[in-house]
Amino acid sequence: MDLEKMKRKYAYTLARVGLNVQKGQTVLVEAAIEGWEFTSLFAEECYKLGAGNVVVHYLDLPNMKVAAQYRPDEDVRRVEDWEVAMHQPYLDQGACYVRLEGVNPKLMEDLSEKNSNAIFAHVDAVRNIMRKASREKHCQWLIAMVPTVQWAEYILEGKTGQEALDELWQILFKLCYITEDNDVVAAWEEKGKRNAVKGNAVDALKLTKLHYTASNGTDLTVGLTPWSRFGHGDRPLPKDFVRFHANIPSEEICTTPNKFETNGVVYASRPLVLGGKKIEHFGFRFENGKVVEVLADEGKEMLEALIATDENAGYLGEAALVEYHSPISMSGLVYYTTLIDENASCHLALGRGLGAGPKGTEHLFNDSTIHVDFMIGTPDMHIVGTTEDGREVDIFRDGDFAI
Repeated sequence: MDLEKMKRKYAYTLARVGLNVQKGQTVLVEAAIEGWEFTSLFAEECYKLGAGNVVVHYLDLPNMKVAAQYRPDEDVRRVEDWEVAMHQPYLDQGACYVRLEGVNPKLMEDLSEKNSNAIFAHVDAVRNIMRKASREKHCQWLIAMVPTVQWAEYILEGKTGQEALDELWQILFKLCYITEDNDVVAAWEEKGKRNAVKGNAVDALKLTKLHYTASNGTDLTVGLTPWSRFGHGDRPLPKDFVRFHANIPSEEICTTPNKFETNGVVYASRPLVLGGKKIEHFGFRFENGKVVEVLADEGKEMLEALIATDENAGYLGEAALVEYHSPISMSGLVYYTTLIDENASCHLALGRGLGAGPKGTEHLFNDSTIHVDFMIGTPDMHIVGTTEDGREVDIFRDGDFAI
């Protein structure tokens, strides 16, 4: 395999399939500083598609870690005026944006939960500038990964240095449906059609709730609204809407549940990385939509701080269906990054919802300054849906779709 050629094809995939960059459009890039070489490739592919400008801002987490240990907590959390100014003018002019994330799972291991929370709060608040634009202006956005040596060595047992990095690149290409000789645009269009079939089949049942159970103790009911859609159906799109794929890789179909109708207990099935720190073996107890108890031995302080971010942070904003036997799960790896791990199995998200219903129904859909996914799918997960007329239908059986 010609890795350099494949990296360029990956860059093209992100620019064309992910963002679908338009002629003359500005592309705002948040890139991990460790991934600067790939960032240049990506910028070039954007320009080849006709981008008017590619504006790159590097996320320097090692420096933020140092600062968090010496600066007051409120200073670390605060978004400065210049941080707004370096993004907002471009967004006002219709820019799209991308996060090219690199992972160093060990970076924050020795940092306190308090300091990690402050870093997470700051980075997430800056990203909310772009998220607001995506909602209000319907601009394209994308989250994608850039392999790093630190990440590769952490998840690939027995591999080090360039060998580990090259292998992780090859794994990523496979997860993103990129081969040396395929048409990636056609591959992702076909993939989108398959997901649409699944989503529309679920929507056709007119479900009012989903009941999740698993042998790890999960016993959770998530209520849905009449406007909670997993498929696209015939929903009208804005005239200026540009089709794009927000996550690469992605295996999910998802919706926004009823804010007030989640009850029971759910346990995570994969680690969550929050503020650069790994949290494992945790869960939540919900009553009337809201988290009333964090179930964790380690990381409990961070999770409690997360749901206290604002008054709606403890409610769900997303319910996503992903088969346990997905390509990502079958790779046999835990990636320690939400973008990939959330596409290994079913997941939920605390915080901001993905959409809303007609005017007057806004109260049914959660809104928050955060949106944090956590993975719940297991090989034995059973999901039963209840229809409007009271029938119960198996949606998932043994971790995979049953319909």
